[in-house]
Amino acid sequence: MKTNEKQFDAINFMRQQRDKLSEKLAKMTKAEILEYFKNRNIEATIKPSA
Repeated sequence: MKTNEKQFDAINFMRQQRDKLSEKLAKMTKAEILEYFKNRNIEATIKPSA
């Protein structure tokens, strides 16, 4: 059986992103965390252009 070398490791990427977010959130209060996700949700929303 031949194995292919991965161009992109999704699991490794997900773990890196989770660790980065955990570091950022560890320094915040509960209110700051809620505000962070509230603002992030607004920024990340893709709006259709009509």
